[in-house]
Amino acid sequence: MIQPRARLGFRCLATAVTAALALSVGPLTATVAATAMSSAAVVSGPVIDENFADPDIMKVGGTYYAYATNSDGRNIKWATSTDLVDWTVRESDALPALGAWADPDWSFPPGGPGDHGVWAPEVFAAGPRSFVMWYTAHDRASGKQCIGAATANAPGGPFVPRDTALVCTPETGGAIDASSFTENGRRYILWKNDGNCCAQDTWLHLQQVSADGLRRTGAETALIKQNKPFEGTLVEAPTLWKHGNTYVLFYSANFFGNGSYVSSYATSTRLRGPYTKAPAPLMTTDAFAGTVRGPGGQDVVVGPDGADRIVFHGWNADFTYRAMYSQRLDWRGSRPIVEGAKVRYEAEDADFTRANARYAAGGASNGTVVGGIDFDDSRVTFTVFVPRAGTYRLYTRYANGSDAGAAGHTLAVNGATAGTVDYPVTGWDNWQVTERTVTLRAGDNTISYGKGANFAEIDAIDIA
Repeated sequence: MIQPRARLGFRCLATAVTAALALSVGPLTATVAATAMSSAAVVSGPVIDENFADPDIMKVGGTYYAYATNSDGRNIKWATSTDLVDWTVRESDALPALGAWADPDWSFPPGGPGDHGVWAPEVFAAGPRSFVMWYTAHDRASGKQCIGAATANAPGGPFVPRDTALVCTPETGGAIDASSFTENGRRYILWKNDGNCCAQDTWLHLQQVSADGLRRTGAETALIKQNKPFEGTLVEAPTLWKHGNTYVLFYSANFFGNGSYVSSYATSTRLRGPYTKAPAPLMTTDAFAGTVRGPGGQDVVVGPDGADRIVFHGWNADFTYRAMYSQRLDWRGSRPIVEGAKVRYEAEDADFTRANARYAAGGASNGTVVGGIDFDDSRVTFTVFVPRAGTYRLYTRYANGSDAGAAGHTLAVNGATAGTVDYPVTGWDNWQVTERTVTLRAGDNTISYGKGANFAEIDAIDIA
Protein backbone atom coordinates (compact mmCIF):
# COMPACT_ATOMS: atom_id res chain seq x y z
CA MET A 1 0.00 0.00 0.00
CA ILE A 2 1.23 3.47 -0.79
CA GLN A 3 0.17 6.15 1.61
CA PRO A 4 -0.41 9.77 0.61
CA ARG A 5 1.39 12.55 2.36
CA ALA A 6 3.43 15.61 1.67
CA ARG A 7 6.84 16.68 2.87
CA LEU A 8 10.29 18.17 2.20
CA GLY A 9 12.15 21.37 2.04
CA PHE A 10 15.09 23.53 1.03
CA ARG A 11 15.71 27.03 -0.05
CA CYS A 12 17.52 29.36 -2.44
CA LEU A 13 19.66 31.83 -0.51
CA ALA A 14 18.09 31.14 2.77
CA THR A 15 16.93 29.09 5.00
CA ALA A 16 13.46 22.02 17.95
CA VAL A 17 10.90 22.51 19.36
CA THR A 18 9.35 25.59 20.65
CA ALA A 19 5.73 24.93 19.80
CA ALA A 20 3.39 27.55 21.10
CA LEU A 21 0.51 25.32 21.98
CA ALA A 22 -2.12 26.22 24.49
CA LEU A 23 -2.38 22.74 25.97
CA SER A 24 -3.11 21.14 29.36
CA VAL A 25 -2.07 18.56 32.37
CA GLY A 26 -4.01 17.19 35.92
CA PRO A 27 -3.59 15.13 39.27
CA LEU A 28 -1.40 12.11 39.31
CA THR A 29 -2.60 9.03 41.18
CA ALA A 30 -0.25 6.77 43.08
CA THR A 31 -0.85 4.04 40.50
CA VAL A 32 0.07 6.29 37.59
CA ALA A 33 3.11 7.58 39.46
CA ALA A 34 4.32 4.05 40.10
CA THR A 35 3.97 3.02 36.47
CA ALA A 36 5.01 6.28 34.81
CA MET A 37 7.46 6.11 31.96
CA SER A 38 10.98 6.86 33.09
CA SER A 39 11.43 10.06 31.10
CA ALA A 40 9.90 12.30 28.56
CA ALA A 41 11.05 11.62 25.04
CA VAL A 42 14.59 12.32 23.97
CA VAL A 43 16.32 12.48 20.61
CA SER A 44 18.70 9.54 20.63
CA GLY A 45 20.43 10.62 17.44
CA PRO A 46 19.97 10.67 13.68
CA VAL A 47 18.61 7.60 11.91
CA ILE A 48 20.81 8.40 8.88
CA ASP A 49 24.02 9.93 10.17
CA GLU A 50 25.36 11.31 6.91
CA ASN A 51 24.30 14.00 4.47
CA PHE A 52 20.60 13.34 3.84
CA ALA A 53 18.87 16.71 3.68
CA ASP A 54 15.22 17.52 2.92
CA PRO A 55 14.01 13.94 3.36
CA ASP A 56 10.89 12.75 1.56
CA ILE A 57 9.32 9.44 2.64
CA MET A 58 7.17 7.06 0.61
CA LYS A 59 5.85 3.67 1.73
CA VAL A 60 5.36 0.85 -0.76
CA GLY A 61 4.20 -2.44 0.71
CA GLY A 62 6.19 -2.99 3.89
CA THR A 63 9.15 -0.82 2.84
CA TYR A 64 9.76 2.87 3.43
CA TYR A 65 11.76 4.74 0.80
CA ALA A 66 13.54 7.98 1.67
CA TYR A 67 14.86 10.48 -0.89
CA ALA A 68 17.17 13.44 -0.25
CA THR A 69 18.80 16.53 -1.75
CA ASN A 70 21.95 16.09 -3.88
CA SER A 71 25.19 15.06 -2.17
CA ASP A 72 28.09 12.64 -2.48
CA GLY A 73 28.03 12.90 -6.26
CA ARG A 74 24.39 11.82 -6.57
CA ASN A 75 21.58 14.06 -7.76
CA ILE A 76 19.11 12.30 -5.48
CA LYS A 77 20.21 10.03 -2.63
CA TRP A 78 17.83 7.33 -1.46
CA ALA A 79 17.55 4.80 1.33
CA THR A 80 15.22 2.03 2.51
CA SER A 81 13.83 0.89 5.86
CA THR A 82 11.05 -1.28 7.29
CA ASP A 83 10.67 0.65 10.57
CA LEU A 84 11.78 4.27 9.92
CA VAL A 85 14.67 3.72 12.34
CA ASP A 86 17.17 1.35 10.70
CA TRP A 87 18.02 2.56 7.21
CA THR A 88 20.15 1.31 4.35
CA VAL A 89 21.52 4.09 2.14
CA ARG A 90 21.68 2.86 -1.43
CA GLU A 91 24.71 3.41 -3.66
CA SER A 92 22.88 4.28 -6.86
CA ASP A 93 21.58 7.68 -7.90
CA ALA A 94 17.78 7.66 -8.02
CA LEU A 95 17.93 10.44 -10.65
CA PRO A 96 21.15 9.89 -12.65
CA ALA A 97 20.28 12.55 -15.28
CA LEU A 98 18.37 15.82 -15.18
CA GLY A 99 15.80 17.08 -17.65
CA ALA A 100 17.01 18.91 -20.76
CA TRP A 101 15.80 22.19 -19.20
CA ALA A 102 18.19 21.87 -16.23
CA ASP A 103 21.87 22.75 -15.89
CA PRO A 104 23.66 19.82 -14.16
CA ASP A 105 26.88 21.80 -13.70
CA TRP A 106 25.51 24.89 -11.95
CA SER A 107 26.92 25.30 -8.44
CA PHE A 108 25.17 26.59 -5.32
CA PRO A 109 27.96 27.79 -2.98
CA PRO A 110 25.82 28.16 0.21
CA GLY A 111 24.91 24.49 -0.14
CA GLY A 112 28.53 23.38 0.13
CA PRO A 113 30.97 21.66 -2.23
CA GLY A 114 29.27 19.62 -4.93
CA ASP A 115 25.83 21.17 -4.47
CA HIS A 116 24.46 21.59 -8.00
CA GLY A 117 21.06 22.83 -6.90
CA VAL A 118 19.26 19.50 -7.19
CA TRP A 119 17.06 19.72 -4.14
CA ALA A 120 14.08 18.48 -2.23
CA PRO A 121 12.71 15.45 -4.08
CA GLU A 122 9.12 14.27 -3.75
CA VAL A 123 8.22 10.74 -4.89
CA PHE A 124 4.77 9.14 -5.12
CA ALA A 125 3.07 6.25 -6.88
CA ALA A 126 0.85 7.03 -9.86
CA GLY A 127 0.03 3.33 -10.40
CA PRO A 128 1.15 -0.20 -9.39
CA ARG A 129 4.44 0.12 -11.30
CA SER A 130 4.46 3.81 -12.01
CA PHE A 131 6.36 6.23 -9.78
CA VAL A 132 6.80 9.97 -10.20
CA MET A 133 9.55 12.17 -8.79
CA TRP A 134 9.35 15.94 -8.54
CA TYR A 135 12.72 17.61 -8.01
CA THR A 136 14.25 21.10 -7.97
CA ALA A 137 17.10 22.02 -10.33
CA HIS A 138 18.64 25.08 -12.00
CA ASP A 139 16.84 26.26 -15.13
CA ARG A 140 19.20 27.00 -18.04
CA ALA A 141 16.94 29.56 -19.68
CA SER A 142 15.98 31.73 -16.71
CA GLY A 143 18.91 31.20 -14.35
CA LYS A 144 16.47 30.42 -11.54
CA GLN A 145 15.50 27.23 -9.73
CA CYS A 146 12.53 25.34 -11.17
CA ILE A 147 10.69 22.07 -10.52
CA GLY A 148 10.90 19.13 -12.88
CA ALA A 149 9.33 15.68 -13.07
CA ALA A 150 10.74 12.23 -13.74
CA THR A 151 9.22 8.74 -13.92
CA ALA A 152 10.30 5.20 -13.07
CA ASN A 153 8.77 1.73 -12.79
CA ALA A 154 10.38 1.02 -9.40
CA PRO A 155 10.74 3.14 -6.24
CA GLY A 156 14.52 3.16 -6.46
CA GLY A 157 14.53 4.30 -10.06
CA PRO A 158 16.40 5.08 -12.12
CA PHE A 159 13.96 7.95 -12.67
CA VAL A 160 13.90 9.27 -16.25
CA PRO A 161 13.40 13.05 -16.43
CA ARG A 162 10.89 14.90 -18.58
CA ASP A 163 12.36 17.40 -21.04
CA THR A 164 10.41 20.42 -19.79
CA ALA A 165 9.97 21.82 -16.29
CA LEU A 166 6.70 21.31 -14.40
CA VAL A 167 6.76 24.57 -12.40
CA CYS A 168 9.00 27.47 -13.45
CA THR A 169 8.24 31.01 -12.30
CA PRO A 170 11.37 33.16 -12.79
CA GLU A 171 9.31 36.33 -12.41
CA THR A 172 8.78 35.44 -8.71
CA GLY A 173 12.30 34.13 -8.11
CA GLY A 174 11.80 30.60 -9.36
CA ALA A 175 10.09 27.57 -7.83
CA ILE A 176 11.46 24.99 -5.36
CA ASP A 177 10.39 22.40 -2.79
CA ALA A 178 7.57 20.49 -4.46
CA SER A 179 5.43 18.19 -2.35
CA SER A 180 2.32 16.13 -2.93
CA PHE A 181 -1.08 15.84 -1.25
CA THR A 182 -4.00 13.63 -2.26
CA GLU A 183 -7.65 13.79 -1.28
CA ASN A 184 -10.88 12.45 -2.81
CA GLY A 185 -9.00 10.97 -5.76
CA ARG A 186 -7.30 14.26 -6.60
CA ARG A 187 -3.61 15.00 -6.38
CA TYR A 188 -2.17 18.42 -5.61
CA ILE A 189 1.30 19.93 -5.83
CA LEU A 190 2.60 22.36 -3.24
CA TRP A 191 5.70 24.47 -3.79
CA LYS A 192 7.50 27.66 -2.78
CA ASN A 193 8.19 30.59 -5.06
CA ASP A 194 11.87 31.27 -4.37
CA GLY A 195 11.47 35.00 -3.82
CA ASN A 196 14.16 35.27 -1.15
CA CYS A 197 16.75 34.91 -3.92
CA CYS A 198 15.54 38.24 -5.32
CA ALA A 199 14.21 40.36 -2.41
CA GLN A 200 10.63 39.20 -3.01
CA ASP A 201 8.08 37.57 -0.74
CA THR A 202 8.05 33.80 -0.51
CA TRP A 203 4.66 32.12 -0.79
CA LEU A 204 3.67 28.48 -0.43
CA HIS A 205 1.39 27.57 -3.33
CA LEU A 206 -1.11 24.78 -4.00
CA GLN A 207 -2.50 23.56 -7.33
CA GLN A 208 -4.20 20.42 -8.61
CA VAL A 209 -2.26 18.19 -10.99
CA SER A 210 -3.25 15.44 -13.39
CA ALA A 211 -3.60 11.88 -12.09
CA ASP A 212 -0.10 11.03 -13.31
CA GLY A 213 1.38 14.12 -11.62
CA LEU A 214 2.94 15.38 -14.84
CA ARG A 215 0.68 18.31 -15.65
CA ARG A 216 -0.76 21.17 -13.55
CA THR A 217 -4.48 21.80 -13.86
CA GLY A 218 -6.99 24.21 -12.35
CA ALA A 219 -6.47 27.25 -10.19
CA GLU A 220 -3.30 28.05 -8.26
CA THR A 221 -3.74 29.19 -4.64
CA ALA A 222 -1.20 31.10 -2.53
CA LEU A 223 -1.48 29.77 1.04
CA ILE A 224 0.96 31.57 3.36
CA LYS A 225 4.03 33.80 3.16
CA GLN A 226 6.71 34.91 5.62
CA ASN A 227 5.36 37.38 8.19
CA LYS A 228 6.62 36.27 11.61
CA PRO A 229 9.95 37.26 13.18
CA PHE A 230 11.13 33.66 13.56
CA GLU A 231 10.65 33.10 9.82
CA GLY A 232 13.30 35.56 8.74
CA THR A 233 12.96 36.35 5.03
CA LEU A 234 11.27 33.14 3.92
CA VAL A 235 8.97 30.18 4.33
CA GLU A 236 9.56 26.99 2.35
CA ALA A 237 9.35 23.18 2.33
CA PRO A 238 5.55 22.74 2.50
CA THR A 239 4.19 19.46 3.87
CA LEU A 240 0.40 19.15 3.94
CA TRP A 241 -1.13 16.59 6.31
CA LYS A 242 -4.76 16.08 7.27
CA HIS A 243 -5.43 15.25 10.91
CA GLY A 244 -9.09 14.60 11.60
CA ASN A 245 -10.94 17.40 9.85
CA THR A 246 -8.04 19.84 9.97
CA TYR A 247 -5.48 20.52 7.27
CA VAL A 248 -2.07 21.01 8.89
CA LEU A 249 0.48 22.79 6.70
CA PHE A 250 3.96 22.10 8.04
CA TYR A 251 6.73 24.30 6.68
CA SER A 252 10.33 25.36 7.29
CA ALA A 253 11.60 28.92 7.65
CA ASN A 254 14.65 31.17 8.09
CA PHE A 255 18.21 30.51 6.87
CA PHE A 256 18.90 26.83 6.17
CA GLY A 257 22.66 27.02 6.70
CA ASN A 258 22.85 27.27 10.50
CA GLY A 259 20.89 26.78 13.70
CA SER A 260 18.39 29.50 12.74
CA TYR A 261 16.40 27.10 10.55
CA VAL A 262 13.06 26.09 12.08
CA SER A 263 9.96 24.07 11.30
CA SER A 264 6.47 25.37 12.05
CA TYR A 265 2.87 24.83 10.97
CA ALA A 266 -0.44 26.48 10.07
CA THR A 267 -3.95 25.04 10.20
CA SER A 268 -7.19 25.35 8.27
CA THR A 269 -10.56 23.61 8.00
CA ARG A 270 -10.43 24.07 4.20
CA LEU A 271 -7.85 22.75 1.77
CA ARG A 272 -7.23 26.12 0.14
CA GLY A 273 -7.34 28.03 3.41
CA PRO A 274 -7.24 30.51 4.92
CA TYR A 275 -4.49 29.04 7.12
CA THR A 276 -3.74 30.27 10.64
CA LYS A 277 -0.10 30.03 11.70
CA ALA A 278 1.03 28.78 15.09
CA PRO A 279 2.34 31.71 17.17
CA ALA A 280 5.77 30.09 17.56
CA PRO A 281 7.70 27.42 15.66
CA LEU A 282 7.24 23.71 16.17
CA MET A 283 10.89 22.61 15.99
CA THR A 284 13.95 24.76 16.73
CA THR A 285 17.53 24.20 17.82
CA ASP A 286 16.64 25.39 21.32
CA ALA A 287 13.53 23.22 21.49
CA PHE A 288 15.79 20.19 21.08
CA ALA A 289 18.23 21.68 23.63
CA GLY A 290 20.88 21.83 20.90
CA THR A 291 20.83 18.09 20.16
CA VAL A 292 19.36 18.86 16.72
CA ARG A 293 20.61 21.97 14.95
CA GLY A 294 18.44 23.79 12.46
CA PRO A 295 15.64 21.20 12.23
CA GLY A 296 13.61 21.43 9.03
CA GLY A 297 12.86 19.97 5.61
CA GLN A 298 10.23 17.84 7.32
CA ASP A 299 7.94 15.09 6.07
CA VAL A 300 5.13 13.28 7.92
CA VAL A 301 4.37 9.59 7.55
CA VAL A 302 2.47 6.84 9.35
CA GLY A 303 4.86 4.42 11.06
CA PRO A 304 4.57 0.62 11.10
CA ASP A 305 2.82 0.85 14.50
CA GLY A 306 0.11 3.09 13.05
CA ALA A 307 1.40 6.21 14.86
CA ASP A 308 2.38 9.35 12.97
CA ARG A 309 6.05 10.23 12.70
CA ILE A 310 7.85 13.35 11.56
CA VAL A 311 11.08 12.93 9.62
CA PHE A 312 13.42 15.90 9.18
CA HIS A 313 17.04 16.93 8.85
CA GLY A 314 19.40 18.69 11.24
CA TRP A 315 23.03 19.77 11.09
CA ASN A 316 25.82 17.80 12.72
CA ALA A 317 27.91 19.46 15.45
CA ASP A 318 30.33 21.23 13.10
CA PHE A 319 27.72 22.12 10.45
CA THR A 320 29.27 20.06 7.68
CA TYR A 321 26.26 17.88 6.80
CA ARG A 322 22.56 17.50 7.55
CA ALA A 323 21.57 14.14 8.98
CA MET A 324 18.06 12.62 9.02
CA TYR A 325 15.98 12.27 12.20
CA SER A 326 12.74 10.40 12.85
CA GLN A 327 10.56 11.29 15.85
CA ARG A 328 7.07 10.36 17.00
CA LEU A 329 4.41 12.96 16.19
CA ASP A 330 1.60 13.23 18.73
CA TRP A 331 -1.47 15.43 18.66
CA ARG A 332 -3.67 17.42 20.98
CA GLY A 333 -6.60 18.10 18.73
CA SER A 334 -5.10 19.70 15.65
CA ARG A 335 -1.91 20.75 17.47
CA PRO A 336 1.19 18.66 16.66
CA ILE A 337 3.65 17.69 19.41
CA VAL A 338 7.08 16.37 18.43
CA GLU A 339 8.65 13.79 20.71
CA GLY A 340 11.74 15.16 22.42
CA ALA A 341 11.04 18.83 21.71
CA LYS A 342 10.14 21.51 24.21
CA VAL A 343 6.60 22.86 24.14
CA ARG A 344 6.36 26.48 25.24
CA TYR A 345 3.58 28.04 27.33
CA GLU A 346 3.61 31.82 27.73
CA ALA A 347 2.95 33.13 31.24
CA GLU A 348 0.47 35.72 29.99
CA ASP A 349 -1.68 32.87 28.62
CA ALA A 350 -1.77 31.11 32.00
CA ASP A 351 -4.46 31.64 34.64
CA PHE A 352 -3.22 34.04 37.31
CA THR A 353 -4.71 35.59 40.44
CA ARG A 354 -3.20 38.30 42.66
CA ALA A 355 -0.52 38.71 39.98
CA ASN A 356 -0.35 40.84 36.85
CA ALA A 357 0.78 40.82 33.25
CA ARG A 358 3.49 43.32 32.30
CA TYR A 359 3.63 44.29 28.64
CA ALA A 360 6.58 45.40 26.52
CA ALA A 361 8.97 43.52 28.79
CA GLY A 362 12.45 43.77 27.27
CA GLY A 363 13.74 40.48 25.87
CA ALA A 364 10.65 38.47 26.84
CA SER A 365 9.80 35.60 24.50
CA ASN A 366 6.45 37.09 23.52
CA GLY A 367 6.93 40.61 24.85
CA THR A 368 4.81 40.03 27.97
CA VAL A 369 5.53 38.49 31.38
CA VAL A 370 3.70 37.89 34.66
CA GLY A 371 4.89 39.49 37.88
CA GLY A 372 3.49 40.72 41.15
CA ILE A 373 3.43 37.16 42.48
CA ASP A 374 3.93 38.74 45.88
CA PHE A 375 1.09 37.56 48.11
CA ASP A 376 0.24 34.37 49.96
CA ASP A 377 -2.67 33.75 47.60
CA SER A 378 -0.84 34.73 44.38
CA ARG A 379 -0.96 31.99 41.76
CA VAL A 380 0.13 31.53 38.15
CA THR A 381 -1.30 28.26 36.82
CA PHE A 382 -0.30 26.77 33.48
CA THR A 383 -2.37 24.08 31.79
CA VAL A 384 -0.05 21.78 29.84
CA PHE A 385 -0.49 18.58 27.87
CA VAL A 386 1.73 15.53 27.50
CA PRO A 387 0.87 12.49 25.38
CA ARG A 388 2.30 9.92 27.81
CA ALA A 389 2.77 9.73 31.58
CA GLY A 390 6.31 10.12 32.80
CA THR A 391 9.03 12.35 34.18
CA TYR A 392 9.45 15.54 32.20
CA ARG A 393 11.83 18.49 32.29
CA LEU A 394 10.22 21.77 33.38
CA TYR A 395 12.10 24.83 32.14
CA THR A 396 11.12 28.13 33.82
CA ARG A 397 12.15 31.35 32.10
CA TYR A 398 12.44 34.00 34.82
CA ALA A 399 14.05 37.25 35.94
CA ASN A 400 14.95 38.03 39.57
CA GLY A 401 15.75 41.64 40.40
CA SER A 402 15.29 41.32 44.15
CA ASP A 403 17.68 43.46 46.19
CA ALA A 404 17.56 40.81 48.91
CA GLY A 405 19.14 38.10 46.77
CA ALA A 406 17.90 34.70 45.61
CA ALA A 407 14.17 34.32 45.00
CA GLY A 408 11.82 31.45 44.37
CA HIS A 409 8.27 30.27 43.81
CA THR A 410 6.39 27.42 45.40
CA LEU A 411 5.37 24.75 42.90
CA ALA A 412 2.29 22.53 42.74
CA VAL A 413 1.62 19.87 40.10
CA ASN A 414 -1.99 18.82 39.65
CA GLY A 415 -2.77 20.36 43.02
CA ALA A 416 -0.05 18.47 44.91
CA THR A 417 2.91 20.30 46.48
CA ALA A 418 6.07 19.74 44.42
CA GLY A 419 8.68 21.82 46.23
CA THR A 420 10.06 25.10 44.92
CA VAL A 421 11.59 26.65 41.84
CA ASP A 422 14.62 28.73 42.85
CA TYR A 423 16.15 31.70 41.02
CA PRO A 424 19.52 33.38 41.56
CA VAL A 425 19.69 37.14 41.11
CA THR A 426 19.67 38.17 37.44
CA GLY A 427 18.31 41.72 37.45
CA TRP A 428 14.99 42.65 35.92
CA ASP A 429 14.41 41.85 32.24
CA ASN A 430 17.50 39.64 32.20
CA TRP A 431 15.69 36.43 31.33
CA GLN A 432 17.34 33.18 32.34
CA VAL A 433 16.17 29.57 32.52
CA THR A 434 16.15 27.17 35.43
CA GLU A 435 15.13 23.56 35.07
CA ARG A 436 13.91 20.68 37.22
CA THR A 437 11.91 17.49 36.75
CA VAL A 438 8.17 17.02 37.24
CA THR A 439 6.05 13.89 37.03
CA LEU A 440 3.03 14.28 34.78
CA ARG A 441 0.11 12.10 33.79
CA ALA A 442 -0.96 11.47 30.21
CA GLY A 443 -3.22 14.25 29.02
CA ASP A 444 -3.94 17.52 30.81
CA ASN A 445 -2.01 18.65 33.89
CA THR A 446 -1.76 21.87 35.88
CA ILE A 447 1.51 23.44 37.01
CA SER A 448 1.04 26.24 39.54
CA TYR A 449 3.54 28.82 40.82
CA GLY A 450 2.94 30.65 44.13
CA LYS A 451 4.68 33.20 46.36
CA GLY A 452 8.09 32.10 47.58
CA ALA A 453 11.19 33.93 48.72
CA ASN A 454 11.62 37.52 47.58
CA PHE A 455 10.36 38.53 44.12
CA ALA A 456 10.66 37.23 40.56
CA GLU A 457 8.75 37.40 37.28
CA ILE A 458 7.89 34.53 34.91
CA ASP A 459 8.18 34.90 31.15
CA ALA A 460 7.27 31.37 30.02
CA ILE A 461 7.71 27.69 30.76
CA ASP A 462 8.78 24.84 28.49
CA ILE A 463 7.94 21.15 28.88
CA ALA A 464 10.07 18.43 27.29
